Amino acid sequence: MSDVTGTARWLEPSADTASRRNIWLACLIALTALLVLGNLANDAVLDVRYGWDTRVNCAAVDAYAGGLDPYFVKNLKGTKLSYPYLPVTLEAFRPFCAGGILVAHHKAIFPVLAVLCGLLLPGLGFREHGRKRPGARDVGLRVLCTLGAFVGFEWVQASGNFAILSGVLTAIALRLLLSLPASGSTEDRSFPSRLAGAALLGLVMSFKLVFLPVLAALYFLPLPRGRKLTLIAMAVFSFALPILISWLAYPDLFASWQLAMAGKIPDQHLVELFESNPSLLLLARDLMGHVGLIDSKPAIFATYAVAATALVLGPFALSVLRLIGKRPAHEGGSLPGRLDRWLMDHPRVAMRITVLAMFALYLSSPRLKEYAFFELALYAAILLVDLSAMALAAALTVGLLMPSLISIVGTSLDDSFILLVSALMLFWVLLLDAGQAGRVPDTVQL
Repeated sequence: MSDVTGTARWLEPSADTASRRNIWLACLIALTALLVLGNLANDAVLDVRYGWDTRVNCAAVDAYAGGLDPYFVKNLKGTKLSYPYLPVTLEAFRPFCAGGILVAHHKAIFPVLAVLCGLLLPGLGFREHGRKRPGARDVGLRVLCTLGAFVGFEWVQASGNFAILSGVLTAIALRLLLSLPASGSTEDRSFPSRLAGAALLGLVMSFKLVFLPVLAALYFLPLPRGRKLTLIAMAVFSFALPILISWLAYPDLFASWQLAMAGKIPDQHLVELFESNPSLLLLARDLMGHVGLIDSKPAIFATYAVAATALVLGPFALSVLRLIGKRPAHEGGSLPGRLDRWLMDHPRVAMRITVLAMFALYLSSPRLKEYAFFELALYAAILLVDLSAMALAAALTVGLLMPSLISIVGTSLDDSFILLVSALMLFWVLLLDAGQAGRVPDTVQL
């Protein structure tokens, strides 16, 4: 007889494995894969000049190399869009733009990088099944989710956005942060790799400043509080470092970047918070427009805060509180202390909560452009694999099959909230599955 600690639903007893692999679920996975790949193939044959973001970024690199200010659109050849990234990224992007290879061949390069993201993502459940490595099914589901969830990769592929590069870095960071140590190894050996993962994740968040709150999810890792705060501090430092380097090493370009971000360079494209995108903030603005308050930013932000809390952050917090509710209050004292001990007692479940928190915070971002749903899909891909059969079917339907079908029939996703609704529905599937986990005894006799 042996004890298996942790929540049984998320630890997936081997008896449930057979039921997850029945015919109807296999058919649903195959249908979803056909729709996802068919949608991408359909885009590939359209006579459209894709890759505008790649052209902008590489034009900015070329302008900088030629001694011009890349934050003035007039200095960017072949585009009317502005360059949004920090000055230090001009050096970082130079190798990718060298020789014009990325501009000319991004449609072939990006799918390879997307598949690489799916292969790099960590698996959180395979050790408890008695396997040392994840199975082909699990890896295939992660790759499928990366390519098809919320049609995020379709937007990355079409626009040529460098979210594909931040996606690869995110996958590496998550692998470093979430990989469980092998049996017999100590946390002291795994902490340096987690520290590197936190630093890399903070660096990724500096590409798009609005996603900084995602770093707070590191608090749910199954570590002593001091180490979790160290990871968060490292991530925040890594987030701030590119800003600091840009400010000190490129003062003139940094001043131009500030002007561009503030919309103070006249007669050129402006990157603004209220730019068209399927986020909760823009949904709140549309709702305020229907009641005549579209010009009232306080009303818009208040509605956005209520929506994010009611639909995403509040339910997530309540779910976590229910999970730790079994621990008697006298054992832990303060709520943070009880939470810390519960997470350390249930390391694999804590890892999943961490990823779910990242998903929730990313989903709540005020500026969630269509291509950003690709990175959201990376968090979903980790959580998707170990769902129960019914939850997996629901997740595949609302997160992959439905948006791919809508896209492949030619329905325009511009100026709509279809992607947001899809992501919210998948979030609730994941959350309800997590809630079911809390009602299963923590110890299962095998």
